[in-house]
Amino acid sequence: MTGDPVLLSGDSGGVRTLTLNRPHRRNAVDRELWAALRRALTEATHDRTVRALVLTGAGGAFCSGADLTSGAADLRHPLDKVRDLNEVAVLLHELPIPTVAKVDGVAVGAGWNLALGCDLVVATPESRFSQIFTRRGLSPDCGGTWLLPRLAGLQQARRLALLAETIDAEEARSLNLVTWVALAEEIDRFVADLVDRLAAGPPVALAQTKALLNESTGRTLREALAAEARAQAVNFASPDVTEAYAAFAGKREPRFTGRWFRQPPTEDPSCAKQ
Repeated sequence: MTGDPVLLSGDSGGVRTLTLNRPHRRNAVDRELWAALRRALTEATHDRTVRALVLTGAGGAFCSGADLTSGAADLRHPLDKVRDLNEVAVLLHELPIPTVAKVDGVAVGAGWNLALGCDLVVATPESRFSQIFTRRGLSPDCGGTWLLPRLAGLQQARRLALLAETIDAEEARSLNLVTWVALAEEIDRFVADLVDRLAAGPPVALAQTKALLNESTGRTLREALAAEARAQAVNFASPDVTEAYAAFAGKREPRFTGRWFRQPPTEDPSCAKQ
């Protein structure tokens, strides 16, 4: 492992892995790690070769939350510190590609909320989760108060946030806060297969599906239907739809590219030369 706070690896087959890399602190987040994660997510947003992203931690932990030992050296106003968290949370939420959190060990506080900010979460049985904030005299941040009620429901969100209990992976799965639980010796293979499937999907349709789902809770049915109609109009302008039909007819797997084409304009007969 290098000394970089966030390691970037992969890109084979369109999959990129971001590894939080402060194992001596169980990947607790300090100012440098937040800045590195913000840069890495920004790059992934604009790199069209990246079609799926894995977020994980080094050294047997996902992320133990904010590094409280680094606070004394950071003289910024608390609002400036929280702004860094907010930027990362928004970037992760709005990333136009599927994201998977691969969790082993602890995912605590802002670390757990980073995992919840991913589209899918895979954890090992050894994983432990806590909204630890109230034990520190704080309230949740990094999107926790928005994510928890939507995923687990308001009552369970209250329980987890107010009591700051620690729960295991199976309980988190039962609360819709973990998508799958995989054995530690199998999680790498499980996640690799999962993101390969996501990366092979139609990029435009996946991006629009993700956005439609993320925005659905603030819409009426009529608004959701209108948004779906707009998305489908964009999808039908992509060669991926033609490829999907051709693959189905040919009994083969489709090869999606995410490219876009525009039909050349048809000459108006009334304007044709006589």
